Amino acid sequence: MNIPTREAKRWQDQAEDDLRFTQWIRAEGVFFDKGCFLAQQAGEKTLKACLYAQGRRAVIGHSLLEMTHELSAIDARFSDLLSAAKRLDRLYISTRYPNGIPGGSPYQIFELDDLHMAVQDLEVIFNLTRRFLHEHSIQLDT
Repeated sequence: MNIPTREAKRWQDQAEDDLRFTQWIRAEGVFFDKGCFLAQQAGEKTLKACLYAQGRRAVIGHSLLEMTHELSAIDARFSDLLSAAKRLDRLYISTRYPNGIPGGSPYQIFELDDLHMAVQDLEVIFNLTRRFLHEHSIQLDT
């Protein structure tokens, strides 16, 4: 297995595990802020997996929107993910830090509906990234 393939697989395997955990958190109906943050993180990892599959040696940054734009230049299907990427990007800071939102703390502010939307957006992203990685001969453990 070549280096880009191996790195893409490592990132995607971790993204898949993070996705399963966000789905579990949603099913349990607890820790909405943490589930929303992990949804953003899983989205970041699966998009990074796609960039690594393209031969990128380093993928720096956390913006799903920026990665989606970059991937759209390679494959136009990624432009369908822009709205989901924007929504998940909003969760990167606001779910982790008390000063990331105007009042209260993340654990007090985020609700089950927020987590439902985050997981739905994440699943939309995964539907495409899994196909993309499969088309690029990345064998996943899912």
